[in-house]
Amino acid sequence: MSAVSPELLRRFDVPGPRYTSYPTADRFVEAFGAEDYIQALEQRRSGVAKAMPLSLYVHIPFCESLCYYCACNKIITKHHERAEGYLRYLSREVDLHTAHVGLGQTVSQLHLGGGSPTFLSDAELRELMAMLRRSFTLAPGGEYSIEVDPRTVNAERLATLAELGFNRLSFGVQDFDPEVQKAVHRIQPAEQVFSLVESARRLGFESINVDLIYGLPQQTPESFDRTLAQVVQLKPDRIALYAYAHLPERFKPQRRIISAELPNGGAKVSMLSRSLSAFMDAGYVYVGMDHFALPNDALAVAKRQGRLHRNFQGYSTQPDCDLIALGVSSIGRVGATYSQNAKTLAEYYDLLDQGRLPVVRGLAVSRDDLVRRAVIMALMCQGRVQFESIELAFLLDFKTYFAAELTALRQMADDGLVELGETGIQVTADGWFFVRGIAMVFDRYLQADRTRARFSKII
Repeated sequence: MSAVSPELLRRFDVPGPRYTSYPTADRFVEAFGAEDYIQALEQRRSGVAKAMPLSLYVHIPFCESLCYYCACNKIITKHHERAEGYLRYLSREVDLHTAHVGLGQTVSQLHLGGGSPTFLSDAELRELMAMLRRSFTLAPGGEYSIEVDPRTVNAERLATLAELGFNRLSFGVQDFDPEVQKAVHRIQPAEQVFSLVESARRLGFESINVDLIYGLPQQTPESFDRTLAQVVQLKPDRIALYAYAHLPERFKPQRRIISAELPNGGAKVSMLSRSLSAFMDAGYVYVGMDHFALPNDALAVAKRQGRLHRNFQGYSTQPDCDLIALGVSSIGRVGATYSQNAKTLAEYYDLLDQGRLPVVRGLAVSRDDLVRRAVIMALMCQGRVQFESIELAFLLDFKTYFAAELTALRQMADDGLVELGETGIQVTADGWFFVRGIAMVFDRYLQADRTRARFSKII
Protein backbone atom coordinates (compact mmCIF):
# COMPACT_ATOMS: atom_id res chain seq x y z
CA MET A 1 0.00 0.00 0.00
CA SER A 2 2.90 2.37 0.61
CA ALA A 3 3.61 2.36 -3.14
CA VAL A 4 0.23 3.99 -3.86
CA SER A 5 1.37 7.53 -3.12
CA PRO A 6 -0.94 10.47 -2.41
CA GLU A 7 0.63 12.14 -5.46
CA LEU A 8 -0.60 9.35 -7.74
CA LEU A 9 -4.04 9.41 -6.12
CA ARG A 10 -4.29 13.16 -6.73
CA ARG A 11 -3.09 12.86 -10.34
CA PHE A 12 -5.87 10.39 -11.06
CA ASP A 13 -8.52 12.41 -9.24
CA VAL A 14 -10.19 13.13 -12.60
CA PRO A 15 -13.54 12.20 -14.18
CA GLY A 16 -13.73 9.06 -16.27
CA PRO A 17 -16.12 6.30 -17.38
CA ARG A 18 -16.77 3.21 -15.27
CA TYR A 19 -16.74 1.06 -18.44
CA THR A 20 -19.75 -1.07 -17.70
CA SER A 21 -19.94 -0.83 -21.50
CA TYR A 22 -17.87 0.43 -24.39
CA PRO A 23 -18.84 2.68 -26.03
CA THR A 24 -20.31 4.26 -22.90
CA ALA A 25 -24.01 5.10 -22.66
CA ASP A 26 -23.48 8.81 -23.28
CA ARG A 27 -22.60 7.82 -26.88
CA PHE A 28 -26.00 6.26 -27.59
CA VAL A 29 -28.05 7.93 -30.34
CA GLU A 30 -31.77 8.30 -31.00
CA ALA A 31 -31.21 7.16 -34.60
CA PHE A 32 -31.05 3.65 -33.10
CA GLY A 33 -34.61 2.63 -32.22
CA ALA A 34 -36.95 -0.29 -31.60
CA GLU A 35 -36.67 -1.69 -35.14
CA ASP A 36 -32.89 -1.90 -34.85
CA TYR A 37 -33.27 -3.63 -31.50
CA ILE A 38 -35.80 -6.11 -32.90
CA GLN A 39 -33.35 -6.95 -35.68
CA ALA A 40 -30.70 -7.74 -33.05
CA LEU A 41 -33.16 -9.95 -31.15
CA GLU A 42 -34.13 -11.81 -34.33
CA GLN A 43 -30.49 -12.33 -35.24
CA ARG A 44 -29.90 -13.82 -31.81
CA ARG A 45 -32.84 -16.20 -32.27
CA SER A 46 -31.57 -17.46 -35.62
CA GLY A 47 -27.85 -17.50 -34.79
CA VAL A 48 -25.46 -19.48 -32.63
CA ALA A 49 -26.05 -17.05 -29.71
CA LYS A 50 -29.47 -18.60 -29.06
CA ALA A 51 -27.71 -21.50 -27.31
CA MET A 52 -25.92 -19.11 -24.94
CA PRO A 53 -27.49 -18.13 -21.60
CA LEU A 54 -29.01 -14.68 -21.21
CA SER A 55 -28.58 -12.08 -18.51
CA LEU A 56 -31.69 -10.19 -17.34
CA TYR A 57 -31.90 -6.78 -15.68
CA VAL A 58 -35.19 -5.44 -14.31
CA HIS A 59 -35.42 -1.80 -13.25
CA ILE A 60 -37.87 -0.98 -10.44
CA PRO A 61 -37.89 2.84 -10.29
CA PHE A 62 -39.88 3.48 -7.12
CA CYS A 63 -38.54 4.72 -3.76
CA GLU A 64 -40.45 5.89 -0.71
CA SER A 65 -37.82 8.43 0.29
CA LEU A 66 -35.35 10.64 -1.59
CA CYS A 67 -31.63 10.19 -0.95
CA TYR A 68 -29.97 13.48 -1.83
CA TYR A 69 -26.84 11.94 -3.38
CA CYS A 70 -28.82 9.74 -5.78
CA ALA A 71 -28.17 9.87 -9.53
CA CYS A 72 -30.39 6.89 -10.43
CA ASN A 73 -33.58 6.99 -12.47
CA LYS A 74 -36.19 6.86 -9.72
CA ILE A 75 -39.70 7.95 -8.78
CA ILE A 76 -40.29 9.07 -5.20
CA THR A 77 -43.74 8.03 -4.01
CA LYS A 78 -45.54 6.54 -1.03
CA HIS A 79 -48.33 5.30 -3.32
CA HIS A 80 -47.48 1.61 -3.48
CA GLU A 81 -50.42 0.94 -5.77
CA ARG A 82 -48.33 2.42 -8.60
CA ALA A 83 -46.29 -0.79 -8.60
CA GLU A 84 -49.30 -2.81 -9.71
CA GLY A 85 -49.61 -0.89 -12.96
CA TYR A 86 -45.86 -1.00 -13.52
CA LEU A 87 -45.84 -4.80 -13.28
CA ARG A 88 -48.59 -4.99 -15.91
CA TYR A 89 -46.43 -3.02 -18.33
CA LEU A 90 -43.35 -5.09 -17.48
CA SER A 91 -45.38 -8.16 -18.43
CA ARG A 92 -46.18 -6.61 -21.81
CA GLU A 93 -42.52 -5.84 -22.37
CA VAL A 94 -41.53 -9.41 -21.50
CA ASP A 95 -44.13 -10.75 -23.96
CA LEU A 96 -42.78 -8.51 -26.73
CA HIS A 97 -39.28 -9.85 -26.08
CA THR A 98 -40.26 -13.52 -26.11
CA ALA A 99 -42.10 -12.93 -29.40
CA HIS A 100 -38.68 -12.18 -30.91
CA VAL A 101 -36.27 -14.42 -28.95
CA GLY A 102 -38.62 -17.28 -28.17
CA LEU A 103 -40.02 -18.70 -24.93
CA GLY A 104 -37.87 -20.50 -22.42
CA GLN A 105 -34.48 -18.93 -23.18
CA THR A 106 -31.98 -19.91 -20.47
CA VAL A 107 -31.01 -17.16 -18.02
CA SER A 108 -27.87 -17.50 -15.91
CA GLN A 109 -27.90 -14.04 -14.34
CA LEU A 110 -30.75 -11.89 -13.04
CA HIS A 111 -30.44 -8.54 -11.30
CA LEU A 112 -33.21 -6.37 -9.86
CA GLY A 113 -32.12 -2.76 -9.49
CA GLY A 114 -33.64 0.65 -9.04
CA GLY A 115 -34.85 2.73 -7.37
CA SER A 116 -35.63 0.28 -4.62
CA PRO A 117 -36.76 -3.18 -5.82
CA THR A 118 -37.87 -3.87 -2.26
CA PHE A 119 -40.47 -1.12 -2.72
CA LEU A 120 -42.51 -4.00 -4.18
CA SER A 121 -44.57 -6.01 -1.71
CA ASP A 122 -43.91 -9.71 -1.20
CA ALA A 123 -46.93 -10.51 -3.37
CA GLU A 124 -45.66 -8.22 -6.13
CA LEU A 125 -42.19 -9.76 -5.99
CA ARG A 126 -43.81 -13.19 -6.31
CA GLU A 127 -45.78 -11.94 -9.30
CA LEU A 128 -42.66 -10.54 -10.95
CA MET A 129 -40.63 -13.72 -10.48
CA ALA A 130 -43.53 -15.90 -11.71
CA MET A 131 -43.76 -13.65 -14.79
CA LEU A 132 -40.06 -14.11 -15.52
CA ARG A 133 -40.18 -17.86 -14.95
CA ARG A 134 -43.12 -18.23 -17.35
CA SER A 135 -41.06 -16.64 -20.10
CA PHE A 136 -37.48 -17.66 -19.31
CA THR A 137 -35.69 -20.66 -17.79
CA LEU A 138 -33.61 -19.69 -14.76
CA ALA A 139 -30.58 -21.98 -14.81
CA PRO A 140 -29.52 -23.83 -11.65
CA GLY A 141 -26.41 -22.28 -10.15
CA GLY A 142 -27.01 -18.87 -11.73
CA GLU A 143 -26.48 -15.49 -10.09
CA TYR A 144 -29.81 -14.05 -8.96
CA SER A 145 -29.36 -10.77 -7.13
CA ILE A 146 -31.46 -7.92 -5.80
CA GLU A 147 -30.62 -4.48 -4.43
CA VAL A 148 -32.03 -4.02 -0.93
CA ASP A 149 -32.84 -0.82 0.93
CA PRO A 150 -32.35 -1.90 4.57
CA ARG A 151 -35.20 0.38 5.62
CA THR A 152 -37.70 -1.66 3.59
CA VAL A 153 -37.03 -5.23 4.74
CA ASN A 154 -36.92 -7.43 7.81
CA ALA A 155 -35.90 -11.04 8.39
CA GLU A 156 -39.24 -12.31 7.09
CA ARG A 157 -38.90 -10.39 3.84
CA LEU A 158 -35.36 -11.73 3.36
CA ALA A 159 -36.77 -15.25 3.79
CA THR A 160 -39.24 -14.47 1.00
CA LEU A 161 -36.41 -13.33 -1.27
CA ALA A 162 -34.57 -16.59 -0.62
CA GLU A 163 -37.73 -18.57 -1.32
CA LEU A 164 -38.13 -16.73 -4.64
CA GLY A 165 -34.69 -17.87 -5.75
CA PHE A 166 -32.48 -14.88 -5.02
CA ASN A 167 -29.05 -15.98 -3.84
CA ARG A 168 -27.26 -12.62 -3.69
CA LEU A 169 -28.14 -9.45 -1.82
CA SER A 170 -26.73 -5.95 -2.09
CA PHE A 171 -27.42 -3.66 0.87
CA GLY A 172 -27.20 0.10 0.33
CA VAL A 173 -25.34 1.41 3.40
CA GLN A 174 -23.26 4.38 2.10
CA ASP A 175 -22.15 5.50 5.60
CA PHE A 176 -22.99 4.49 9.17
CA ASP A 177 -22.36 7.97 10.63
CA PRO A 178 -25.65 9.54 11.86
CA GLU A 179 -24.63 13.07 10.83
CA VAL A 180 -23.76 11.96 7.31
CA GLN A 181 -27.01 10.01 7.07
CA LYS A 182 -28.93 13.10 8.14
CA ALA A 183 -27.12 15.26 5.56
CA VAL A 184 -28.07 12.90 2.71
CA HIS A 185 -31.60 12.14 4.02
CA ARG A 186 -31.04 8.42 4.57
CA ILE A 187 -31.38 7.42 8.22
CA GLN A 188 -30.69 3.73 8.90
CA PRO A 189 -29.08 2.63 12.18
CA ALA A 190 -26.06 0.35 11.94
CA GLU A 191 -27.80 -2.13 14.25
CA GLN A 192 -30.51 -2.60 11.62
CA VAL A 193 -27.99 -3.49 8.92
CA PHE A 194 -26.06 -5.85 11.22
CA SER A 195 -29.28 -7.67 12.11
CA LEU A 196 -30.29 -8.02 8.44
CA VAL A 197 -26.87 -9.35 7.40
CA GLU A 198 -27.00 -11.90 10.23
CA SER A 199 -30.46 -13.01 9.06
CA ALA A 200 -29.28 -13.24 5.44
CA ARG A 201 -26.40 -15.49 6.49
CA ARG A 202 -28.75 -17.78 8.40
CA LEU A 203 -30.94 -18.01 5.30
CA GLY A 204 -27.99 -19.17 3.21
CA PHE A 205 -27.50 -16.33 0.72
CA GLU A 206 -24.34 -17.10 -1.24
CA SER A 207 -23.01 -13.56 -1.33
CA ILE A 208 -23.82 -10.37 0.58
CA ASN A 209 -22.62 -7.03 -0.76
CA VAL A 210 -22.49 -3.67 1.00
CA ASP A 211 -22.37 -0.39 -0.94
CA LEU A 212 -20.37 2.52 0.53
CA ILE A 213 -19.85 6.07 -0.74
CA TYR A 214 -17.01 8.40 0.21
CA GLY A 215 -17.07 12.14 -0.45
CA LEU A 216 -20.53 12.74 1.06
CA PRO A 217 -21.44 15.86 3.07
CA GLN A 218 -20.29 15.90 6.71
CA GLN A 219 -17.82 13.08 6.05
CA THR A 220 -14.27 13.39 7.34
CA PRO A 221 -11.44 10.86 7.13
CA GLU A 222 -11.88 10.27 10.86
CA SER A 223 -15.65 9.76 10.68
CA PHE A 224 -15.27 7.43 7.70
CA ASP A 225 -12.68 5.43 9.64
CA ARG A 226 -15.46 4.56 12.09
CA THR A 227 -17.69 3.37 9.25
CA LEU A 228 -14.82 1.32 7.83
CA ALA A 229 -14.28 -0.33 11.20
CA GLN A 230 -17.98 -1.23 11.40
CA VAL A 231 -17.96 -2.66 7.87
CA VAL A 232 -14.89 -4.77 8.68
CA GLN A 233 -16.75 -6.03 11.74
CA LEU A 234 -19.85 -6.75 9.59
CA LYS A 235 -17.58 -8.66 7.13
CA PRO A 236 -19.82 -8.79 4.05
CA ASP A 237 -18.66 -11.07 1.24
CA ARG A 238 -18.27 -8.11 -1.10
CA ILE A 239 -17.83 -4.36 -0.73
CA ALA A 240 -18.48 -1.74 -3.39
CA LEU A 241 -16.78 1.57 -2.55
CA TYR A 242 -17.88 4.48 -4.75
CA ALA A 243 -16.71 8.06 -4.96
CA TYR A 244 -19.57 10.54 -4.70
CA ALA A 245 -19.91 12.61 -7.88
CA HIS A 246 -21.47 15.99 -7.06
CA LEU A 247 -23.24 17.04 -10.27
CA PRO A 248 -26.22 19.15 -9.09
CA GLU A 249 -26.64 20.67 -12.55
CA ARG A 250 -27.51 17.17 -13.83
CA PHE A 251 -29.20 15.57 -10.84
CA LYS A 252 -31.82 17.66 -9.06
CA PRO A 253 -31.76 15.77 -5.72
CA GLN A 254 -28.12 16.77 -5.27
CA ARG A 255 -29.14 20.43 -5.14
CA ARG A 256 -30.32 19.74 -1.59
CA ILE A 257 -26.77 18.96 -0.54
CA ILE A 258 -24.91 21.91 0.96
CA SER A 259 -21.72 22.19 -1.08
CA ALA A 260 -19.81 23.71 1.83
CA GLU A 261 -20.36 20.47 3.79
CA LEU A 262 -18.61 18.33 1.16
CA PRO A 263 -15.07 17.12 1.99
CA ASN A 264 -12.29 18.64 -0.11
CA GLY A 265 -10.14 16.71 -2.56
CA GLY A 266 -7.43 16.01 -0.01
CA ALA A 267 -9.93 14.55 2.43
CA LYS A 268 -11.42 12.33 -0.30
CA VAL A 269 -8.00 11.00 -1.24
CA SER A 270 -7.33 10.28 2.43
CA MET A 271 -10.66 8.42 2.75
CA LEU A 272 -9.85 6.29 -0.28
CA SER A 273 -6.35 5.51 0.92
CA ARG A 274 -7.59 4.56 4.40
CA SER A 275 -10.36 2.42 2.89
CA LEU A 276 -7.90 0.48 0.75
CA SER A 277 -5.70 -0.16 3.78
CA ALA A 278 -8.60 -1.13 6.05
CA PHE A 279 -10.15 -3.63 3.65
CA MET A 280 -6.92 -5.23 2.52
CA ASP A 281 -5.70 -5.49 6.12
CA ALA A 282 -9.00 -7.24 6.88
CA GLY A 283 -8.24 -9.87 4.24
CA TYR A 284 -10.28 -8.60 1.30
CA VAL A 285 -9.08 -9.09 -2.27
CA TYR A 286 -9.04 -5.96 -4.40
CA VAL A 287 -11.06 -7.16 -7.39
CA GLY A 288 -10.71 -3.97 -9.41
CA MET A 289 -11.86 -0.37 -9.56
CA ASP A 290 -14.00 0.00 -6.45
CA HIS A 291 -14.82 -3.64 -5.63
CA PHE A 292 -13.47 -5.86 -2.87
CA ALA A 293 -14.31 -9.47 -2.03
CA LEU A 294 -13.35 -12.06 0.55
CA PRO A 295 -10.89 -14.61 -0.87
CA ASN A 296 -13.47 -17.43 -1.03
CA ASP A 297 -16.19 -15.30 -2.67
CA ALA A 298 -16.99 -16.25 -6.27
CA LEU A 299 -15.88 -12.81 -7.48
CA ALA A 300 -12.41 -13.15 -5.94
CA VAL A 301 -12.13 -16.72 -7.25
CA ALA A 302 -13.06 -15.54 -10.76
CA LYS A 303 -10.44 -12.80 -10.51
CA ARG A 304 -7.74 -15.34 -9.60
CA GLN A 305 -8.79 -17.70 -12.39
CA GLY A 306 -9.06 -15.01 -15.07
CA ARG A 307 -12.83 -15.54 -15.48
CA LEU A 308 -13.94 -12.06 -14.45
CA HIS A 309 -16.40 -10.27 -16.72
CA ARG A 310 -18.04 -6.88 -16.67
CA ASN A 311 -21.54 -5.67 -17.59
CA PHE A 312 -23.95 -2.89 -16.65
CA GLN A 313 -24.22 -4.26 -13.09
CA GLY A 314 -20.44 -4.17 -12.65
CA TYR A 315 -18.11 -7.14 -12.22
CA SER A 316 -19.59 -10.59 -12.78
CA THR A 317 -18.48 -14.21 -12.66
CA GLN A 318 -20.85 -15.12 -15.48
CA PRO A 319 -19.55 -15.49 -19.05
CA ASP A 320 -19.98 -12.51 -21.34
CA CYS A 321 -23.52 -12.81 -22.70
CA ASP A 322 -26.44 -10.89 -24.13
CA LEU A 323 -28.28 -8.73 -21.61
CA ILE A 324 -32.01 -8.10 -21.94
CA ALA A 325 -33.00 -5.05 -19.91
CA LEU A 326 -36.59 -4.57 -18.78
CA GLY A 327 -38.28 -1.53 -17.30
CA VAL A 328 -38.09 2.23 -17.59
CA SER A 329 -34.62 3.64 -18.50
CA SER A 330 -32.92 0.23 -18.44
CA ILE A 331 -29.95 -0.47 -20.72
CA GLY A 332 -29.34 -3.75 -22.53
CA ARG A 333 -26.87 -5.31 -24.91
CA VAL A 334 -27.73 -7.84 -27.61
CA GLY A 335 -25.16 -8.90 -30.16
CA ALA A 336 -23.22 -5.90 -31.42
CA THR A 337 -25.83 -3.41 -30.19
CA TYR A 338 -26.68 -1.43 -27.07
CA SER A 339 -30.18 -0.14 -26.36
CA GLN A 340 -31.94 1.98 -23.74
CA ASN A 341 -35.60 2.19 -22.82
CA ALA A 342 -37.62 5.40 -22.41
CA LYS A 343 -36.56 7.32 -19.31
CA THR A 344 -40.01 8.48 -18.17
CA LEU A 345 -42.92 6.31 -17.12
CA ALA A 346 -45.30 8.25 -19.39
CA GLU A 347 -43.25 7.51 -22.52
CA TYR A 348 -42.50 3.94 -21.42
CA TYR A 349 -46.21 3.23 -20.90
CA ASP A 350 -47.23 4.99 -24.11
CA LEU A 351 -44.89 2.94 -26.30
CA LEU A 352 -46.07 -0.32 -24.72
CA ASP A 353 -49.71 0.77 -25.16
CA GLN A 354 -48.89 1.01 -28.87
CA GLY A 355 -47.57 -2.54 -28.79
CA ARG A 356 -44.02 -1.36 -29.34
CA LEU A 357 -40.82 -2.16 -27.47
CA PRO A 358 -39.94 0.98 -25.46
CA VAL A 359 -36.41 1.38 -26.87
CA VAL A 360 -35.69 5.06 -27.62
CA ARG A 361 -31.95 5.13 -28.26
CA GLY A 362 -28.92 2.90 -28.60
CA LEU A 363 -25.96 2.09 -30.76
CA ALA A 364 -24.78 -0.43 -33.32
CA VAL A 365 -21.12 -0.81 -32.48
CA SER A 366 -18.44 -0.53 -35.17
CA ARG A 367 -15.48 -2.83 -35.73
CA ASP A 368 -13.23 -0.27 -34.04
CA ASP A 369 -15.62 -0.22 -31.07
CA LEU A 370 -15.40 -4.01 -30.80
CA VAL A 371 -11.61 -3.97 -30.91
CA ARG A 372 -11.36 -1.28 -28.25
CA ARG A 373 -14.05 -2.93 -26.12
CA ALA A 374 -12.04 -6.16 -26.11
CA VAL A 375 -8.91 -4.30 -24.98
CA ILE A 376 -10.71 -2.21 -22.34
CA MET A 377 -12.58 -5.19 -20.88
CA ALA A 378 -9.39 -7.26 -20.79
CA LEU A 379 -7.73 -4.48 -18.79
CA MET A 380 -10.72 -3.97 -16.49
CA CYS A 381 -11.28 -7.68 -15.81
CA GLN A 382 -8.01 -9.57 -16.26
CA GLY A 383 -5.56 -6.70 -15.83
CA ARG A 384 -3.67 -7.69 -18.94
CA VAL A 385 -3.90 -7.64 -22.73
CA GLN A 386 -2.18 -10.24 -24.85
CA PHE A 387 -1.45 -8.68 -28.24
CA GLU A 388 -1.79 -12.01 -30.06
CA SER A 389 -5.33 -12.66 -28.81
CA ILE A 390 -6.53 -9.28 -30.12
CA GLU A 391 -4.60 -9.75 -33.39
CA LEU A 392 -6.12 -13.19 -34.04
CA ALA A 393 -9.65 -12.08 -33.13
CA PHE A 394 -9.64 -8.95 -35.28
CA LEU A 395 -6.92 -9.60 -37.89
CA LEU A 396 -4.79 -6.56 -37.11
CA ASP A 397 -1.31 -5.68 -35.90
CA PHE A 398 -1.73 -4.46 -32.31
CA LYS A 399 1.38 -2.28 -32.13
CA THR A 400 0.48 -0.52 -35.36
CA TYR A 401 -3.23 -0.14 -34.60
CA PHE A 402 -2.58 1.21 -31.10
CA ALA A 403 0.73 3.00 -31.67
CA ALA A 404 -0.49 6.27 -30.13
CA GLU A 405 -2.01 4.50 -27.14
CA LEU A 406 1.16 2.53 -26.41
CA THR A 407 3.11 5.78 -26.48
CA ALA A 408 0.63 7.33 -24.04
CA LEU A 409 1.07 4.38 -21.67
CA ARG A 410 4.80 5.00 -21.25
CA GLN A 411 4.23 7.57 -18.51
CA MET A 412 2.07 5.05 -16.64
CA ALA A 413 4.82 2.47 -17.11
CA ASP A 414 7.31 4.93 -15.60
CA ASP A 415 4.88 5.37 -12.68
CA GLY A 416 4.87 1.60 -12.14
CA LEU A 417 1.19 1.18 -13.07
CA VAL A 418 1.66 -0.99 -16.17
CA GLU A 419 4.36 -3.15 -17.68
CA LEU A 420 4.77 -2.83 -21.44
CA GLY A 421 6.23 -5.99 -22.93
CA GLU A 422 6.83 -7.34 -26.41
CA THR A 423 3.76 -9.59 -26.19
CA GLY A 424 1.33 -7.59 -24.10
CA ILE A 425 0.34 -5.08 -21.42
CA GLN A 426 0.21 -6.08 -17.76
CA VAL A 427 -1.47 -3.95 -15.08
CA THR A 428 0.67 -3.99 -11.92
CA ALA A 429 -0.63 -4.44 -8.38
CA ASP A 430 -0.50 -0.66 -7.92
CA GLY A 431 -2.04 -0.12 -11.35
CA TRP A 432 -5.23 -1.94 -10.32
CA PHE A 433 -6.15 1.09 -8.21
CA PHE A 434 -6.12 3.24 -11.36
CA VAL A 435 -7.40 0.74 -13.91
CA ARG A 436 -10.12 3.14 -15.14
CA GLY A 437 -7.43 5.67 -16.04
CA ILE A 438 -5.42 3.00 -17.85
CA ALA A 439 -8.49 1.88 -19.82
CA MET A 440 -9.27 5.49 -20.76
CA VAL A 441 -6.12 5.56 -22.91
CA PHE A 442 -7.89 3.22 -25.37
CA ASP A 443 -11.20 5.16 -25.42
CA ARG A 444 -11.40 6.75 -28.88
CA TYR A 445 -14.38 8.90 -27.89
CA LEU A 446 -12.52 10.44 -24.95
CA GLN A 447 -9.56 11.15 -27.20
CA ALA A 448 -11.85 13.19 -29.45
CA ASP A 449 -13.85 14.76 -26.60
CA ARG A 450 -12.08 15.96 -23.47
CA THR A 451 -15.31 17.15 -21.82
CA ARG A 452 -15.57 14.56 -19.09
CA ALA A 453 -17.66 16.39 -16.50
CA ARG A 454 -20.51 13.96 -17.14
CA PHE A 455 -18.49 11.16 -15.51
CA SER A 456 -17.71 10.44 -11.88
CA LYS A 457 -14.16 10.81 -10.58
CA ILE A 458 -11.87 7.81 -11.10
CA ILE A 459 -11.10 7.78 -7.39
